[in-house]
Amino acid sequence: MIKKEIFFMVCILTLTSACGKKTNGDTTTGSLLSITDVQQARDNSTITTFHFIINVANPSANEIKVDYATVDGTANSNDYTQKSGTLTIPANQNTAGIDIEVKGDSLRESPLLFYVQLSNPVNAKINGNGKGTGTIICDGTYLPVNDSGYVAPTSYPGLSLKWSDEFNDTAIDNNTWNYDIGGNGWGNNELEYYTNSTKNSFITHGGYLVLEARQEAMGSNNYTSARLLTMNKQQFNYGRIDVRAILPKGQGIWPAIWMLGSDISTTPWPACGEIDMMELLGQQPDKIYGTMHFADASGQQAQLGGNYTMPSGDFSQEFHVFSIEWDSTKIEWYVDGILYFTGNISDVTGNNPFDKPFFFILNIAVGGNWPGSPDNTTVFPQRMIVDYVRVYQ
Repeated sequence: MIKKEIFFMVCILTLTSACGKKTNGDTTTGSLLSITDVQQARDNSTITTFHFIINVANPSANEIKVDYATVDGTANSNDYTQKSGTLTIPANQNTAGIDIEVKGDSLRESPLLFYVQLSNPVNAKINGNGKGTGTIICDGTYLPVNDSGYVAPTSYPGLSLKWSDEFNDTAIDNNTWNYDIGGNGWGNNELEYYTNSTKNSFITHGGYLVLEARQEAMGSNNYTSARLLTMNKQQFNYGRIDVRAILPKGQGIWPAIWMLGSDISTTPWPACGEIDMMELLGQQPDKIYGTMHFADASGQQAQLGGNYTMPSGDFSQEFHVFSIEWDSTKIEWYVDGILYFTGNISDVTGNNPFDKPFFFILNIAVGGNWPGSPDNTTVFPQRMIVDYVRVYQ
């Protein structure tokens, strides 16, 4: 009986001691560390700092330490300064930070990835895999361009160069080009939002204008793109016009090089007239269309047009020259010097709008009544690259 009482007293003392033992803030099983992801655009030339935040759930009454190291993904030491060390988090603090320097670069390319990996925590545990992802957005204005492809003559018998934009400046010439901005469908149920951002239009090294359609949200639109026009700045009536360009492709992609009558503000479409020097449906990247639109005698839209299909390859692979020769009796459509359609003014019913000045429009539409919407085969971004626009009269 005495032995049993002693046994029970020892058990009670042991339990009492255990219940009264203090942890002194040791929350090895209580404090949890996590690291945020960072997505940021890099600067064209200077260093950008990516600030990774370490969050501490249930902060410890003791100092926490954790090792960290950067890990290459698609980004490497050419893109950021690799770094490793031990981060010390003071007691009772719920956040800390790790700064990684991303090097400046103007190259336009797909986003690059690197990681910050946490390991070997003291007085804490790591929640999940302890890896933060750094996403470098590379929206610089340097895009390497292969200049191969058709080269048009620089002169034509009986004509002289009236005007051109060779895109040799460092930025788009605001004295020549305006931007259409918005995402209202543009009369065709298009899906893009047109911007004036250098994400969607810029001049790149070598003298090329780049229009870029991107899969990114803007307002209620899921795509952005660019639409440039010379309205109220450059307009022309008759002559030969050459535009050298590489075209985008893909289901739902709709690039166009076209013109509208300069009196559109007082003579609404279609009566103002439209000359489509080139349109392409991205799902048919080897075929282009040339069309003249006008209002018939009843005021309804009417058109004359033709098309051209490449014997091999497609229009995204190298430069081609899209041309019209336009006079008072006809408009002729050419690609790489090959005539493929003639629209005779005598076949234009109603009032003839093609005897007055027109202005240029360059754009990439996404979706719409004619091409349909992009699908899971469509790759973004898609670009139209323009070497020059030349007018001979």
